[in-house]
This record gives sequence, structure tokens and C-alpha cells, in this order.
Amino acid sequence: MMGRLFVLGAATLAAGSALAAPRGFTIEDLVKMERVGAPALSPDASRVVYTVRSTNMEKNRGNTQLWMIDLRSAKPAPVRLTEGESNSTDPEWSPKGDAIYFLSARSGSSQVWRQPAAGGAAVKVTDLPLDVDNFRLSPAGDRLAMSLAVFRDCSDLACTRTRLDEQAKNKASGKVYDRLFVRHWDTWADGRNSVLYTAPLDTSGKVSAAPVSLSGSIDGDVPSKPFGDREEYRFSPDGKSVVFGVRVAGKTEAWSTNFDIYQANAAGGAAPRNLTADNPAWDSKPAFSPDGKTLAYLAMSRPGFEADRFRLVLMDVASGKKRILAESWDRSIADYKWRDDGKSLLATADDVGQHRLFSIDAASGKVTPLSDKGYVSAFDTRGKTVVMAQANLQSGAQLFKSSDGAAPSQLTQLNSELLADVRFGESEQFSFAGANGETVYGHVMKPWNATPGVKYPVAFLVHGGPQGSFGNAWSYRWNPQTYAGAGYATVFIDFHGSTGYGQAFTDSISGDWGGKPLDDLKKGLDAAVKKFPWLDRERSCALGASYGGYMMNWIAGNWADGFRCLVNHDGVFDTRGMAYATEELWFTEWENKGTYLANAAAYEQFNPVHFVKNWKTPMLVVQGDLDFRIPTSQALGTFTALQRQGVESKLLVFPDENHWVLKPANSVLWHNTVKQWLDQHLAR
Repeated sequence: MMGRLFVLGAATLAAGSALAAPRGFTIEDLVKMERVGAPALSPDASRVVYTVRSTNMEKNRGNTQLWMIDLRSAKPAPVRLTEGESNSTDPEWSPKGDAIYFLSARSGSSQVWRQPAAGGAAVKVTDLPLDVDNFRLSPAGDRLAMSLAVFRDCSDLACTRTRLDEQAKNKASGKVYDRLFVRHWDTWADGRNSVLYTAPLDTSGKVSAAPVSLSGSIDGDVPSKPFGDREEYRFSPDGKSVVFGVRVAGKTEAWSTNFDIYQANAAGGAAPRNLTADNPAWDSKPAFSPDGKTLAYLAMSRPGFEADRFRLVLMDVASGKKRILAESWDRSIADYKWRDDGKSLLATADDVGQHRLFSIDAASGKVTPLSDKGYVSAFDTRGKTVVMAQANLQSGAQLFKSSDGAAPSQLTQLNSELLADVRFGESEQFSFAGANGETVYGHVMKPWNATPGVKYPVAFLVHGGPQGSFGNAWSYRWNPQTYAGAGYATVFIDFHGSTGYGQAFTDSISGDWGGKPLDDLKKGLDAAVKKFPWLDRERSCALGASYGGYMMNWIAGNWADGFRCLVNHDGVFDTRGMAYATEELWFTEWENKGTYLANAAAYEQFNPVHFVKNWKTPMLVVQGDLDFRIPTSQALGTFTALQRQGVESKLLVFPDENHWVLKPANSVLWHNTVKQWLDQHLAR
């Protein structure tokens, strides 16, 4: 077992910059950066394949391709495997390590392709009438599991294709619904489900028969929407069965978090068997041990709570007996993988402002940290080798490798040329006594060109979630370095409700949105100003999105003299309207301990709409019109309240964005509009 810590030091991006005058980081830099994806190690751990996303500013979109590094080389260097206008994603090695399977729409629809590892032309593996959304290869390489969006009453894929084509020709655009969800995240329901299929592969690695449905008899999506992926289903080591997670929809899907793990014959036939019917809460991400004797999965214990602690459960396949591993380790697991010997598992979790990689002994549950500071976004392991993608507040994610406990080596140097002359703002974590006298953590960041003795205006960033963390990570949306590059200091607090500090701390925000979190923000900013004299408290603006946007509305009414300006991105304005218009009802109903009809007082206790009369701070309101989580009516309500009272305000609406601003040109506009708002209000 590896006991040595992975340590991500200062980024090496500034190498060779001695001849260039230093400059601050800009939004143009951010959107142009290449982004590394999850690594996939070959079966013998000799090579690693991964994705790199680049940005085409002229076409206003990203492009993702496959890259590979030969780890046996004395000087491992990335080699590009794919190219073209179409993305190539989701790489997976063949069992022999001689080929890489991946998704691409290069043929006009999303299909599975096979790329020889030694080079040569990729070959199409599937040629189906519908898009393949994600897939997995069986351990023997003789079968493919894949998810496709289909009408469940259709008997074959061609039926779904025909129906979609007919709908496209229909001049009437109306849709009729008789249950929720009618829309989810940024998409209106069209009657299809994501259904898991399998199909056999011939000796050339191509699908040789029509796909067979595994989950089609279950009224639900595999993987889950909107962000589920192939981590939610896996083959058994012998390839004879597939396990997958699914939530039965029915009439309760919009307020249920009851996902279960099912097992089905890989070749189809018998109905899937529910392995976790005893747990009415969320069960997810099943994975067999290498010997097939144990099934691991993640499980929550409280129905209806999306931010409950994900525990690691081990089920004995023969007896069905289950046990929670590392129950005393008060962290919620994000992702995990078995080690090849089956004696331990690797897992990532938020931990005091970091997102670390840990090793968990499968017998005793002993937890050993393998990474230190920074954010491990993805990892893979084969034998004694571990490759991970890790970032921090000074660097986007890079790939690192460690083998047999050796010191980690950096494999990629993405953006070294683009950012060669950039000087990043320095950051530091601090703690203070927050609400109820409990220890709360935060971070500060200096401007890129900070000079001793000079005070700098403050961008006070409030994270969303609210059960999330604004820690030592790199973001392509809310990135403190974009403020540091513009000459601003930043402060960001992991208030009560944040993740990585124990489940009780995370739980503490539910039913108390405007209570302890606001207390933490006030005390955190005060503590930061006292500890770091270069923060100019008199010139500060607060900014936040989602729950952070809600907090801007709450601050406007309950801390009206706190800031010179506010930036509210996709924030809740009226908790009553939110209760009846948001899509994932389990969220509002858990946070307010019931439906609005049953517990209106809880919704109204911290409803910003009741404090509009106190609003006087200038506010920039930002909204994505495809945001169905916090609908546009919330932003319009905020802006109307501001305008009607004569409070200085602006509204920036993106008709083609959801809860996040993703398109490159929109991201530039958004950041520049925010910067102009800060410049306007924080000038001396």
C-alpha cells in the first residue's frame, strides 16, 4: 500500500518565462486553456490514455481528443491519437491492451469506435440508428454495454428512430405531460428514457448482433439524468452479469432520491434483480472486486437528501450480507476504484478545503491519505501504479503518476506556452470561530502583482450548492485567479453547510439558509481583514451563484451596509416560487423539511422577498434562460424589485445557457461584465 503523499507543488507553467514581462491571468486565458480529462491505464499499466479539451474561439465551442503517454519511456511524452471536428471521448482499453474503444460522432451520430493502440485508422464498432450516449467493454472484450435514449414502448431501436423523425416533421410543437419531470436541468422531457443495452462483439471487435435491453423493463434512466455516466454500471469480472443503478420514476421521480442497484444477465433474458431494496435512499456506482466475490457501492441513508454522506458498502455476493466500510471516517465519497489485489480501494472525497485521494483497507476500513493539498478530479489504478488528474488554486489539472509508493511525477504540461508569462495570485487557507463558536475555514488570494504595504479591493465569493466547497481547486467558471489577474483580492468561506468537514457540518445549513451561513460570512470576512492587512474592507463587493446568488439577495436585505456592490448569478429570490417551479423537488423539500403546502413557515423564514424593502446595494443580476433548477422568473423578480425601488442594477441574460455559462464567447462576456461592475463600484 502506498503511504507517500502525492503533493502538487507550484505549477511549472512559468518555465521559460524569464524573457517575458509578467502579467495577470485573464478570462481569455481561462477559456483558451486546454483541459485534461480522466486517465485510463492500460491493463499492464504501461500506457495511459486520456482526453484533452481545447477551445475553438471562432466556432465558439470546445473540441475533445484522445492522447496517450507511454509510461515505460525514460521521458514520457504525450502523443495525440485522434483529431478532427468531432469529439473523441470516453476512452477504454481492450483487455489485451492492443486497442482503445471510444465515443465519437465523426460518422454523423455518436457511435463506439476502436483505435489500434499502435496507430492506424479507427474502426466503427457500432452502427446503430440512435446515438450511443456512453458504454463499457466487458472484461473479456466480447460484449459491449451501452446506454441509448429510447421510447420504452418501442420494440426495437428502429422504432424510436422512426418516431423521432416523424416528430421532427410535425408542424405542431406542443407537448402533453401527465407527470413530473416535465423538464430537467436544461432539457424538456420528450418521452424517452436512457436504457442500458448489451451487444456481443465479434473477433474484430465489432457489434455482431442487435442490442438487447437490460433495464428497459424498469421505468427509469440508466445512467441517471442529467449528469450520470458509465460509473453507474459495470460488468462482473466473469462478464456474465451487469450491475447498474437506477431510480424508478413513476409519479414520484421529481421528489425521490431512491436509487437502487440492480443485477441483470449480460446477455439479457431474465428480469433484473434489485440488490438494495432494503435501502430507501440513494445507492450508486456499483463495482465488483477483482475476484467477483464482493460488490462495492456507494449508499446514502436518508431518503430525499441529495447531500447525505455517501458511505462505501461491501456486499458478499454469495450470501448477500452487507457491511459499511470505514463507518467512522466522516467523509462523503465521490468516486472509488478497487485495487487489482482486492485488498484495498482508492477513493476521493472533500476534506477540509481539499479534494483528496485516499486508500481504504477492504478488511479493516483503515483510511490512509495518498494526496495532500489540491483537488484530485479523476484517477485510475492498475497494479501498483496510480495516475491522477490534480489541480489547485494556482493550476488547472495536470496528470501525475506514482508507482509502488514512489514520489509522484508530472506527466503533462498543458498550457505551458499559453501561460508562460502569467503570474498567478498567491493563496492561503485560514480558519476562524464561526457560528456557534465552531471552527470554519476559508481562503484568501492576493492580486497577481501584490505589493507589500498596499491594500487591495476585495471580491468576496460565496459558493453554491449550498452543500459544496470553495476550496483549493481550479474552476472554469468561478475562478479566483480571474479576479487576481484583474487586480482584486478574493476571500471565500466554507460556511456551515459546506462539504469536507463532517456530515454534521454539512447538515447544519438545512432549514437555516439565512442563519449560520450568513454569520460565518460576516465573521469570516472580518477575520480575514484582521489577519491579512492587504485586504481593503471598505472597497468590497460580494458575488455568488445558485445558493451563492440566493445569499446575494439575503445579504441585500440583511447585511445592507456590507458591500459596495453585489453580483447575483442564478440566485433564488422567492422561496415560495422556487418550491413550485424548480424541477428537483427533493432539494427544496429537504432543505425546508417538507412541501410548501405542509410547511410554508420554513420556506418563508429565510425568504429574501420579505426583505426587499431593505435593499439599497447596487446589484448585477445574471441568468441563464435554460436554467430549470432556478428558473428565469427568479432573476426577473430580483431585477424588478431592484428597479422598482430605484436601486442601481443591471440584468445580463443568456438565452442559450443553463445553470452554468459554458459557451466560450458567453463566458468572456459574463466575466467582463462582472469585472466592469466591480471596477465601477470599487474605484477609489
